[in-house]
Amino acid sequence: MNILAKSTLAAAALAASFSAPALAADEVNIYSYRQPFLLQPLLDAFTAKTGIKTNVIFAQKGLVQRIKAEGRNSPADVIMTVDIGRLDGAKQAGVTQAVSSPVLDKDIPARFRDPEGHWFGLTTRARVIYVSRERVKQDTITYEELADPKWRGRICTRSGQHSYTIGLIASMIAHKGTDEAEKWLAAVRQNLARRPTGNDRAQVKAIYAGECDIALGNNYYMGKMETNDKEPEQKEWAKSVRIVFPNTEGRGTHVNISGVMMAKHAPNRANALKLMEFLSESKAQAIYAETNFEYPVLAGVPIAKRVKAWGAFKPDDLSLGEIAKHRKAASELVDKTAFDDGPTS
Repeated sequence: MNILAKSTLAAAALAASFSAPALAADEVNIYSYRQPFLLQPLLDAFTAKTGIKTNVIFAQKGLVQRIKAEGRNSPADVIMTVDIGRLDGAKQAGVTQAVSSPVLDKDIPARFRDPEGHWFGLTTRARVIYVSRERVKQDTITYEELADPKWRGRICTRSGQHSYTIGLIASMIAHKGTDEAEKWLAAVRQNLARRPTGNDRAQVKAIYAGECDIALGNNYYMGKMETNDKEPEQKEWAKSVRIVFPNTEGRGTHVNISGVMMAKHAPNRANALKLMEFLSESKAQAIYAETNFEYPVLAGVPIAKRVKAWGAFKPDDLSLGEIAKHRKAASELVDKTAFDDGPTS
């Protein structure tokens, strides 16, 4: 049985257990793309503060489709996920509802929330460049520079159609226009060391193995590798690279978000709003960001020591809502440039 099938069965079993208490005054039901252990410290703190019990359904895929199928009978109160693509996708699928909250509007900067109130960012993650400690000496870089022929055969990345890559390409379209973004993407393709493959950690492994010198990745994977006691070889991968934050001296490094939404037919709407507002508060922001090696969206919340050690950077202040508008065009450019075929020579 594959992972999706297992997660779907588990979700179905847990959803059945929701049916009786779905309207209970002391519960809130969470559908999550993030693994429960990443959320648990946060949810424990919420329950300790409010007395409201949290129930979590986790799945790697298919939660939006599940909620649509459940319709008005869905027990989902809150949806927690990562990436503007999934957040905006849930909104476009019609499974969320607009939320009006002075607390959320105060705590979460406008560029990290939907103008219509359907999604709210909780933490940010930077799309960084991992560089070889041995083979790359420069300390600054731009995304535009990835198209420079000096990087021919030296870049690794995951699929161009992955949501993390699409977000970056969409931001390039927003800043440079479609034509310039296409030229850039085609040039980056020619600088690839291999066909795009694997996840972000696999790109760091490739640098460690000498297959490439630089790679695109999200910053938090460094933390996951540095603390991976179950697979200690990943600590060696991490030691082989440095993080460089692109465009820090210019428009800023592209950032994406983890976020939260209220389900369209939330049976426990009041409790859902309490959870969403709790997640925007400084204590919750600190817990969530540190657990996931990310950055709080609330200004003034301390950054975790490990994350801070990777260096300071200037984040791109372009609204993620604006970037989301260009995701379809970004996907089309990946196909048009045959990016996932890798370099032609």
